[in-house]
Amino acid sequence: MPTTPQEIFGRYLHAGTLTRDADALAELFTEDGVFEAPLVPADHVFPRRLTGREAIRSGMAAYYQRSADARGPAAEGTVNTAKSGYVLHHTADPDVFIAEIDPVFDVAGETVTMSLVQIFRLRDGKIALLRDYFAPDTVA
Repeated sequence: MPTTPQEIFGRYLHAGTLTRDADALAELFTEDGVFEAPLVPADHVFPRRLTGREAIRSGMAAYYQRSADARGPAAEGTVNTAKSGYVLHHTADPDVFIAEIDPVFDVAGETVTMSLVQIFRLRDGKIALLRDYFAPDTVA
């Protein structure tokens, strides 16, 4: 049975944003999958481009490790799933969908929203390409 964009996106949110599990995140990608964040400068702590499942696994594990001691809403806050939201947009290509995401973080008694857009390209039920568009200064 084919995996739906909704199922893939739900697994992606759980592995990345909610649990920060680099192994689970990497397993969502094809062996040659690409995870890119085109707006991120080359010297930023968030990886700009990771190619291949193992590079995604190690790159995101390193990012999650560094960000544990970092500052900023995504690092310092807790995701408030009740206030967070997203919309999935299906395209004419059944292997491509777009996610508009508004995660809300509880940080020191305040709520902070970080809006972003992600474009997913699938192959055989896995993520072949993920482009993550967000303001780099919102993650540390």
